[in-house]
Amino acid sequence: MSQNKLTGKVIFVGAGPGDPELITIKGSRALERADRVIYAGSLVNPTLLDICRPGTPFHDSAHLTLEEVVALMSEGTSRGEMIVRLHTGDPSMYGAIKEQFDYLDKQEIPYSVIPGVSSVFAAAAAVKREFTLPDISQTLILTRLAGRTPVPEREALEKLAKHQASMAIFLSVQDMGSVVAALLEGGYPVSTPIAVIAKASWPDEEVLLGTLETIVEKVKQAGIRKQAQILVGDFLDPANGYARSKLYDPTFTHEYRQGTET
Repeated sequence: MSQNKLTGKVIFVGAGPGDPELITIKGSRALERADRVIYAGSLVNPTLLDICRPGTPFHDSAHLTLEEVVALMSEGTSRGEMIVRLHTGDPSMYGAIKEQFDYLDKQEIPYSVIPGVSSVFAAAAAVKREFTLPDISQTLILTRLAGRTPVPEREALEKLAKHQASMAIFLSVQDMGSVVAALLEGGYPVSTPIAVIAKASWPDEEVLLGTLETIVEKVKQAGIRKQAQILVGDFLDPANGYARSKLYDPTFTHEYRQGTET
């Protein structure tokens, strides 16, 4: 390993869901210091690049292969550069980062990760809902329909739907008919509430609320085909109510507060 390789590094940064104020302070500071930025141009808000120093080289990975991306990393770090690899949302969800890590490990190029705000949480904020309502669900399933990237059979949407947990479905709005069919096959009633949030936190964010019976037509009429979160479950509209939390129940005692008797 050359001495130069020891001085350069790659920082994977979660850009957040779209609103440039939803990148973390640590991620923003990494952009300020970056000698080079490789960003997912098809999804990352380009205004985030304004954080960088004037003259910083930018590379849109939407037009690059993995081999071309890692070649840029290798070239830059060999010169001692600090490279920011800017991914949409949080890099650990559908970010294709493991294959980049494996290359960097083989080349002994140091790297680190700064997490980001996933669009799943920006979508929940858009509809002002909580995934984990007492007596409704204490579990959130993050998943997607199979596409060109297959999904293991044991994780098929209809099998996950049998849990009746809160669900967030990525990368699937282009085939809402199949999403709804799988959810019904899994046991959700047609009255189950569902939300589609397109471009959560962007200025042109769009929210559709409905049920499994109505949502396909609503999505079709809105013309939403990509960049949308699908949220499913009774947490969206608990018809029979929900239990209040123990955490703030005045009769509940925990480590930080003595509860009252009534």
